[in-house]
Amino acid sequence: MQGTKSLLVSSRGLLRPEGAFSRGQWRTIERQWQRQLSQQPTPRRPTPPKRTPSPRYASTAAAAPSNKLRNAIYGTGLVLLTAFGYLYITDTRASIHQWFVVPTLRLLHTDPEEAHHAGIRYIKALYDFNLHPRERGKQDTELGDLKVEVFGHVLDNPLGTSAGIDKDAQIPSPLFALGPAIVEVGGATPHPQVGNPKPRVFRIPSQNALINRYGLNSEGAEYMAMQLRERVRQYAYDNGLGLEPESERQVLGGEAGVPPGSLAPGRLLAVQVAKNKSTPDNDIAAIANDYVFCVDHLAKYADILVVNVSSPNTPGLRDLQATAPLTTILSAVVGAAKNCPGRTKPAVMVKVSPDEDSDAQIEGICSAVWASGVDGVIVGNTTKKRPDPVPAGYVMPAKEEKILTETGGYSGPQMFNRTLNLVQKYRYGLDQGPPEESSSEPIKSDSTPQPPPQLPPATASSDLSADASAQRDVQRLKPMTLEAEAESQQPLLKIPERHSPNSSVEATTGTTTPIPSSKSSKPAASSSSPEQKVIFATGGITNGEQCLQILNAGASVCQVYTAMMYGGVGTITRMKQEMRDAMKSPARAEKNP
Repeated sequence: MQGTKSLLVSSRGLLRPEGAFSRGQWRTIERQWQRQLSQQPTPRRPTPPKRTPSPRYASTAAAAPSNKLRNAIYGTGLVLLTAFGYLYITDTRASIHQWFVVPTLRLLHTDPEEAHHAGIRYIKALYDFNLHPRERGKQDTELGDLKVEVFGHVLDNPLGTSAGIDKDAQIPSPLFALGPAIVEVGGATPHPQVGNPKPRVFRIPSQNALINRYGLNSEGAEYMAMQLRERVRQYAYDNGLGLEPESERQVLGGEAGVPPGSLAPGRLLAVQVAKNKSTPDNDIAAIANDYVFCVDHLAKYADILVVNVSSPNTPGLRDLQATAPLTTILSAVVGAAKNCPGRTKPAVMVKVSPDEDSDAQIEGICSAVWASGVDGVIVGNTTKKRPDPVPAGYVMPAKEEKILTETGGYSGPQMFNRTLNLVQKYRYGLDQGPPEESSSEPIKSDSTPQPPPQLPPATASSDLSADASAQRDVQRLKPMTLEAEAESQQPLLKIPERHSPNSSVEATTGTTTPIPSSKSSKPAASSSSPEQKVIFATGGITNGEQCLQILNAGASVCQVYTAMMYGGVGTITRMKQEMRDAMKSPARAEKNP
């Protein structure tokens, strides 16, 4: 302020009385003003007084370490929660798969077929990012209590998935991750076909059952072969064998040390084949060519080939279960399977209907199996019949009563007794061996099959004793280790409660049907006898106790389909645990000392 006053005083002499300035005077005043300002010292800003922090902010300086610790705790907790969530959601033992995922799929997709397709898409996408559900732990391999031998392979357990879950071999690897030893894909037809019109799948929730009339919808054998070939190539690449054609040949030839179908030890991949709907039903040669076409494209990628002649939704297909046409078709398939490339040849099985259950029909099918050289039978498929609801006397809702009138094959827990009955009948029929008139070698497709043998009546003299039944099991199953064999001479799978000589099975009608023993007076297990035929069972099996009963009746593997549709991806794991618990129960131990 003083500098400004002095500047004004020094400039006062330049002011005229008149109050007017010339341009030169204004410039002089400006220069003097600037000179005065430049000579003045720069004023120093006063330092603000130190403030005493209020009590509210007194600990601000000391709060930084606490914030870091809190953030570290939160971050660690988030990481642990994410890891736990990943382990839980991807574990087949998690109850969320049954009680949340399955109901959510039904809510989002009211049509059962759409829900099924959505489930396939989700599992496939999750598998690509390693987020798929899987069976954790190594109970099957470490305990070895469920091992069973099938077609020369020691399987980790006697459970499998039925065809229809993965019709076009899109997710065999994710299905194996759920714990089954057998995964069946298909059925594949020679050429693509759309199947029957939609809607073609119906739920019966109160019975945990399904009715379907798919009609063997398929993308075709060539498409499935492409899917399986890509899977083999990916396996070769992941295991350092490269992507060259030679790498694929090594895997399919068994040089990788795993079965060429499952690509995993202790597991087998079954591929189901069928005929096209457009192939004439009365042209057996054309029908046989359909099956052979599928075998030529798919056999090298399969451990087991399944011939489907039992779908109730393809007109005329079940008529092929008559002895003569069935023998012709199976002989053609067996011949094609033996000629497939690769060092290992797939086993051949035939899938039969639960509705062809008379003694004459079973005898004819068993005769065709022996005459053609087929390795085994899959007992059961969906049925045209409609079982009574459970529990007895239950009144179904009107909506479900209407669904029961829909055309199609029925599947659900109500079929268990029928399946158990059929397994015992087929075990008995197949154990009779080939007919006396024919040899054990497959016959040519143009040969006339021999008449089937007659089943003798179920008398006490023809029944097996408990010791003989146990001996049969020892011959059929191998012990899990050499030590176990030396100590106990027990089979791999300790199947309890072999049926007694006068056992019977309660049929779905509520009556009891006597079941003949698994051997007749004619021995079929001697050293010179042909190898025993293998039986897989499917139909109504929903828990581990039922699986043990099926194995006890003479089957080697139990397959599930509808149980997984209602129980979710943890069904196989649950059933295996139920089997272990049942075999350890005191009551069962007393029956099997």
